[in-house]
Amino acid sequence: MLYRENGQFKTSYAADQQIFPIAQDRWAILGLLVVAFIGVPLLVDEYLLRAILIPFLVLSLAALGVNILVGFCGQITLGAGAFMAVGAYAAYNFHIRIEGLPLLVSLLLGGVTAAVVGMFFGIPSLRVRGLYLAVATLAAQFFTDWVFLRVPWFTDNASSGSVSVSNLQIMGWQIDTPVNKYLFCLMFLTVFALLAKNMTRCAIGRQWMAIRDMDVAAEVIGIRPLFAKLSAFAVSSFFVGTAGALWGFIHLASWEPAAFSVDRSFQLLFMVIIGGLGSIMGSFFGAAFIVILPIALNQFLPAFGALFGISISTAGVSHAELILFGGLIIFFLIKEPHGIARLWSTGKEKLRLWPFPH
Repeated sequence: MLYRENGQFKTSYAADQQIFPIAQDRWAILGLLVVAFIGVPLLVDEYLLRAILIPFLVLSLAALGVNILVGFCGQITLGAGAFMAVGAYAAYNFHIRIEGLPLLVSLLLGGVTAAVVGMFFGIPSLRVRGLYLAVATLAAQFFTDWVFLRVPWFTDNASSGSVSVSNLQIMGWQIDTPVNKYLFCLMFLTVFALLAKNMTRCAIGRQWMAIRDMDVAAEVIGIRPLFAKLSAFAVSSFFVGTAGALWGFIHLASWEPAAFSVDRSFQLLFMVIIGGLGSIMGSFFGAAFIVILPIALNQFLPAFGALFGISISTAGVSHAELILFGGLIIFFLIKEPHGIARLWSTGKEKLRLWPFPH
């Protein structure tokens, strides 16, 4: 009875086009933001911030980028980890080579560099699709792995091949504690999620979805595949590259190319499949699932096995994680292709109609 829109009249086009047309949704999102910005820093300990919340925020941002390309534009990619690496290393080189460049500008320039590289590797999408496009984007993954490992300029000639950053600050605000890192990533994610939501609702978002649903028909009605596909690659890579810069600068502080291996690309693809293709909310659900599941398995699976006298090693937990991921992907592809986000939407619709039959 509480989740109803009775009496909520729209008297203008602006009101009709709101992101959250139902007042209860707006209040819920506002409350969630208040808790995230104020409640979490006051109540959550350092371990949860480092191990769960900061990775969740950064991977949610990367999943948003992958979802724009895969879910909204229908262009499959297996190179998201490569674009994260491009964003991280580009931001690192901007940061150390241009003296006095603000940290925020370095991170955003890392995303811009990833967007340019993403557009280049998106050119094959104009001629191929499906598995062929996946192989083309996978080539980006192996190419960037080789470049950042073999060309010492990108790592500032570090003998170990790894790079590190320290003393991060923006306008005197030191980003050195878990709370400050969490708030910094949260601000990034909030702005980028709002940007992604609005882009998918405007003209360019409708072009992406038209290309996804039927590219030939989209071209017939005047949509240019060249612009639609390359813009999707650019925007997606910008989001993913910025997430890669945050992953390196804020979460890891010291990293090497293995931090952005092909496993990261598959992980991001799993997020959008499980969370929900073509859904902004699905990116958050997928990221939360992928981040929390390994920790939950490490904590509870050995204890569960001990109840039956079975000793489960760390390797066994890792294998169980892969088995569970694979099973869930198959389940969602068969039973609910739109992922957890669709289940969430269905639950909301039932609440709107309850107690009437539907």
